[in-house]
Amino acid sequence: MKKQGEMMTNIAAGTPVEFAFSLDRAKAALPSSFHSPEYTVLPGFCDVHVHFREPGFSYKETIRTGSLAAAHGGYTAVCTMPNLNPVPDSPEHLREQLDLIERDAVIRVYPYASITKMEAGLDLVDFGALASDAIAFSDDGRGVQNEEMMRAAMVEAKKEGKIIAAHCEVNDLLFGGYIHDGEYAKAHGHKGICSESEYAQIARDLKLCEEIGCAYHVCHISTKESVALIREAKARGVDVTCETAPHYLVMDDGDLREEGRFKMNPPLRASEDREALLSGLLDGTIDMIATDHAPHSAEEKARGLSGSPFGIVGLETAFAVLYTKLVRTGVMTLDDLMEKMVLAPRRRFGIPLGNDFSVWKLDEKFTVNPDDFLSMGKATPFAGEELYGKCVLTVLDGKTVWQAE
Repeated sequence: MKKQGEMMTNIAAGTPVEFAFSLDRAKAALPSSFHSPEYTVLPGFCDVHVHFREPGFSYKETIRTGSLAAAHGGYTAVCTMPNLNPVPDSPEHLREQLDLIERDAVIRVYPYASITKMEAGLDLVDFGALASDAIAFSDDGRGVQNEEMMRAAMVEAKKEGKIIAAHCEVNDLLFGGYIHDGEYAKAHGHKGICSESEYAQIARDLKLCEEIGCAYHVCHISTKESVALIREAKARGVDVTCETAPHYLVMDDGDLREEGRFKMNPPLRASEDREALLSGLLDGTIDMIATDHAPHSAEEKARGLSGSPFGIVGLETAFAVLYTKLVRTGVMTLDDLMEKMVLAPRRRFGIPLGNDFSVWKLDEKFTVNPDDFLSMGKATPFAGEELYGKCVLTVLDGKTVWQAE
């Protein structure tokens, strides 16, 4: 695998990238045992929003286990969020993560730098010092609460030709909530998170983005209002893209159970939000699908909805969930899904696609069993579900990085 320094080239947001993937070349590189109609070759997926927890929280996940899980799910490129210890808020702190990536990653791993020092929202990082090694800037896990701080961050990001990727959440509107403020929360006595806590900050940032001209990306949108705001901003020519996650597209708060594997941030919203997300996915408002793969220990996620930390794993189920529930049902085509999982994230974040691919048995049904995951995290709301599509091989630059036994 190439070293990290060879992969990171300080690509400016929106810079054209080369997609060198060739289906014929990929098939030609396969052993004859895979030359059968039961196998389908797909280009390497790209996820711009994962948490590999290292450095600082290796009891949850490591670069090694996270990248293996990604390969198991057909991914050949991921971008890791900065809520780590130390936070990658300086070249020295970012170097700790880069060294681990160079040593342990089996796929391409591109780290984010934080927007503010220690993700505390008080002081900006030195964007110029971090830009060459960071794929983009984010304070993921925390919304930047101060408008002037976000304005200054966008100005600096624009100077460096980098993306601001925002976790949008207004702290003053949370009120201790931990699931959606909907019918399930009311019926079961849980504290709810209102939709406005997400879309109000998106509305603020879209105005700033339009004023400054910064490249802006909204992480894990979950509400119908968020979809509408981004759709309207795109129509005005604002340089904004956004992502949602598989669970928001196929689940809502009616699917909740009293288990930590159903707790994530933002939470599963109402059915009308899920329908709006699907509409936004199909009309191009939602550019890409990211997993927000966020592993925790089994002990941490065993504390129910109220006591568990936010976060579920998703890299090893994402394609099968989306293929089963959206492609096989006729909601979207496989080509459309590849746009959202391969091409759009790579275009926006400047991540090239060489001859990286995965091989799948699309018609093979299986039951999701977290014990089969390569990730150290096992908390998934899809445990026990029957899905179609099993990955049997993932190849990076001609090298097999994962293969089914």
